[in-house]
Amino acid sequence: MALSMNLCKYLKKSRRRNSYIPKVSNFTGGMMMYCPTIPSHLQFCHYTYLSLPSHFDSTFRSSHNNPSLVSIALEKPRISHSLKCFASSSMETTTPEQSSETKPYSVLFVCLGNICRSPAAEGVFRDIVKKRGLDSKFNIDSAGTIDYHEGNMADPRMRSAAKRRGIEITSLSRPIKASDFKEFDLILAMDEQNKEDILKAYNVWKARGNFPPDADKKVKLMCSYCKKHNDKFVPDPYYGGAQGFEKVLDLLEDACESLLDSITV
Repeated sequence: MALSMNLCKYLKKSRRRNSYIPKVSNFTGGMMMYCPTIPSHLQFCHYTYLSLPSHFDSTFRSSHNNPSLVSIALEKPRISHSLKCFASSSMETTTPEQSSETKPYSVLFVCLGNICRSPAAEGVFRDIVKKRGLDSKFNIDSAGTIDYHEGNMADPRMRSAAKRRGIEITSLSRPIKASDFKEFDLILAMDEQNKEDILKAYNVWKARGNFPPDADKKVKLMCSYCKKHNDKFVPDPYYGGAQGFEKVLDLLEDACESLLDSITV
């Protein structure tokens, strides 16, 4: 009862100022911000858990220019980038039956830095899916096995090469995270080293949390879907010339066409 009265006093005071004061507290591995929401139709106060920018994290590895994915997996847990809302029981819920009917098929493309190959794969696949009128049936994203380029756009050479083919690459670089193994139906690595790094991180995350036992089976090689090319992997064009970026797009267009043909949505 005392807690309820204190909450009411806090909310009334917040309404008078037409604002709220977020309260920040420390927790293992980062910071947590509690933002009380006060819409008039809710009977109870609930909280939204927000992730703060990485530069607020005291454990940020500023001294490392090229951290590996395994080091990312081994560091202290951080709050998920997605908002986690804990609302009152009056809020609507979705049944498992409703979710399974509307949930799109999700594909994650992964390379080293998420600035050349995987964002190109994301752009190519989005373009093919759109041309077939299947936009609403898919959730498409890309990531890297390192976070060195996090927040950056794709390499301008890659974007230019793709644009000449009518393909837009607009994604921002991000590292792969543990929740990707739960959220995505298929994870496609550009080469064997990418696949190995992904699976190493998966084993670390699996030991730490409650993971589906066969989630590692979602990880496959991009070129395993190629029909017109015999290449076993998508080469990294970063240190090469313009022809390297064209080669990447040739392989990705081949693989993405076959990939879409193999998926029933």
